[in-house]
Amino acid sequence: MSAAIHIQSISKSFGSLKALDQVSFTVNQGEFFALLGPNGAGKTTLISILAGLTRADSGHIQVMGHDVVSDYRHARRAIGVVPQELVFDPFFTVRETLVFQSGYFGLKHNDAWVDELLENLGLTSKANVNMRSLSGGMKRRVLVAQALVHKPPVIVLDEPTAGVDVELRQSLWEFIQRLNREGHTIVLTTHYLEEAETLCNRIAMMKQGRILALDDKTHFLNKTGKRELHLRLDSAELPEQLRSRCKSQDKDTFHFTLDNLGELEDIMSLVRMAGRQIKDISLPEASLEDAFVRLMQESQS
Repeated sequence: MSAAIHIQSISKSFGSLKALDQVSFTVNQGEFFALLGPNGAGKTTLISILAGLTRADSGHIQVMGHDVVSDYRHARRAIGVVPQELVFDPFFTVRETLVFQSGYFGLKHNDAWVDELLENLGLTSKANVNMRSLSGGMKRRVLVAQALVHKPPVIVLDEPTAGVDVELRQSLWEFIQRLNREGHTIVLTTHYLEEAETLCNRIAMMKQGRILALDDKTHFLNKTGKRELHLRLDSAELPEQLRSRCKSQDKDTFHFTLDNLGELEDIMSLVRMAGRQIKDISLPEASLEDAFVRLMQESQS
């Protein structure tokens, strides 16, 4: 499958701060790709370079085969970016904002697509409202519409649901998933890891300007290793052989951290040998958050 985004050895410094350090990866066409990392990891700097807003010190990026520096016109036409910051022109209405944005790409008479964006993003009733009169959540919806107004094959969403209501999050993801099914490539950065876990196919994790890991979502979940076990017994006293292995206790419920699932049978065997009965048992599935936290912790050691 050909690449929608090809990032090769990108480095960027701001004074003594190394924001990006030899970052390389590829996003395939039609993927729903997540770029995750703590604050200061370099995600937004990388997106700024991708969008042509910042120049890298070294390396190169291509969008749909177009270099973002030497072939910037085609590269920028192929990408739509929803930024973190609420940037807007306070003198225009919502519809005027989208019409002017269309004009930057030489588009005319695209009223039907503008109307569809307004409808899908819950902005129809606000179409003729001045931008400065909108709430923060509504302004963010307009930013999404602006990024999509020229129907780019690659859509980059930088924290698109930060500070917005649940209704918008649901309607936005339904719309974005539809675009992805129609062939658009989606790149998402988010601090809501459940969004990435639900939506994305592949995930890259960054820290301090470097890619720590890049893999399929299912592989990330399988590599978390440790699992939490919650065991409720018929007594508030744990068998002596298990006390040192118990992480915490809540009345008659005991919490363990398992390095592997083989420990489960060992624990249950010791419970049976002590003559205790198991009233309830819970072994939650590993989550992307577990994988993220573990990877961040391992990178500090």
